[in-house]
Parts: sequence; structure tokens; C-alpha cells
Amino acid sequence: MMLTELICAQAALLAGQLDERQNNLLRLLCQAAATGLENRLKPGLTPEDCKADFVAAASMYALAALNEAGQAASVAEFRAGDLTVRRSGMDMASRCLQRQADLIIHPYVQDGFSFQGV
Repeated sequence: MMLTELICAQAALLAGQLDERQNNLLRLLCQAAATGLENRLKPGLTPEDCKADFVAAASMYALAALNEAGQAASVAEFRAGDLTVRRSGMDMASRCLQRQADLIIHPYVQDGFSFQGV
């Protein structure tokens, strides 16, 4: 089984019941997560070198993105008298998934910032 298929299978298992549109979107998000993570790996490392952690992190990143995509059409602000409903930013579930993925993959990825000589 290819790495992206493993990521999709794990993400689908974690996600539970999804409709066809969500499944298709999840596949795309898994591919994007795999590509993004592979580009962040330390020089000389491949996804196969850290396969279990790579698959786990990529599936969590994809699920966080799927959750955010599902929330995109939600209410930004609604007022009715003294009641205000507002949604802004990433929800707690997405942040938790991303944080867990960050912790899993951290030993294998490059730092996000570096200085270059002038």
C-alpha cells in the first residue's frame, strides 16, 4: 500500500462516517498533508524513515483541514437583541489535531525559521 493510501485509510478511520463529498475532500487533503510534510523533513530523511509518525501526523493535519473546511460556511456573527453568536478562527478540535500532529512529527522536521548569511 502506498504511503498516501495509508494516510487516507488512517484519516478515514479517525474521521468516522463521512459522505462522498467529504471522502473526496479528505483524499485531497491527505495528499496535500503528505506533500507538505515531506517538504518539511530534515535533509536526508524520507517519509519511509519515520513512516508510522509521518502517517499519523499527515492524517491528523488532513482531519484538521477537513474540519476547518466544514466550518468555513458557519456563522461569522449573528445578533438578535442582547444575544450575539460569533465564530472566528480555528475551532478547538482542529487546533488539538494540529498540535498533536506537530508533536508527533517534530523530531523529523526542520525548524520553520532560519537566518541566511548576507
